[in-house]
Amino acid sequence: MNYFDLFWIFLLFLALLPSLKQRMMEGARVRLIREIEKRRGSRVILLIHRQESMNFLGIPILKYIDINDSEQILRAIRMTPPDMPIDLIIHTPGGLVLAAEQIARALKAHRGKVTVFVPHYAMSGGTLIALSADEIVMDENAVLGPLDPQIGQFPAVSIIKAAEMKDPKDMDDNTLILLDVAKKAIKQMKEFVEELLYEKMGERAGEISEKLTSGGWTHDYPLTIDKLKELGLEVSTEIPTLVYDLMELFPQPIQHRPSVQFIPFPYKKEGKNIEK
Repeated sequence: MNYFDLFWIFLLFLALLPSLKQRMMEGARVRLIREIEKRRGSRVILLIHRQESMNFLGIPILKYIDINDSEQILRAIRMTPPDMPIDLIIHTPGGLVLAAEQIARALKAHRGKVTVFVPHYAMSGGTLIALSADEIVMDENAVLGPLDPQIGQFPAVSIIKAAEMKDPKDMDDNTLILLDVAKKAIKQMKEFVEELLYEKMGERAGEISEKLTSGGWTHDYPLTIDKLKELGLEVSTEIPTLVYDLMELFPQPIQHRPSVQFIPFPYKKEGKNIEK
């Protein structure tokens, strides 16, 4: 073997190194997911969105809740026994309302206890998903966000307020259409949030829903634990250490990876699949 051969072996090693690192990281995540599941007797599902960059150009790509996420989470729920608890670890800026509502409805309908862990933040659609849980567990510095609908680049409530300052005869058709859509979007979101909260909050669900969806804050306003408690929501701060350890295995990546991850086979409530 000469220096030329060693050079090519070195280049091959460099080419394979990112893939090897990724496989090692994936293995570490699966082992930690499994450890949490053993300790809690639950199905653990991750919904983690990071800002990613293209390997060559280094252009940032922001990730959001999308239909692929909802498909994968609904699949995970279907593969979980009805009475088995589900632990969803969520870290997201939000995303598509349709996808977030699908996830929230499926979690709400699950018979076993659903716990949502928020180590850092779950804004917009992430907040919608968190509200569907039986228990919300947040880091002391973690935040949720308002649920006021956005129409394109504008808040729905701002479209309505802007339209109120004008006479209808002075508005063009596009503005009138936006106004109509904005009113419907706020009404629909308010009704859905109230539906999610009614079982836990009773008559207060309508009041909380109104505050979250009425546009009293900007869309990126951080709802801290204290603020959530002021609203009347119950929030715990006892996040297991293993959840933080798992988040450490999700550094800002270079290569593409799936946002949702779980161990992809059906679980049985009783049997060898879950260790007590």
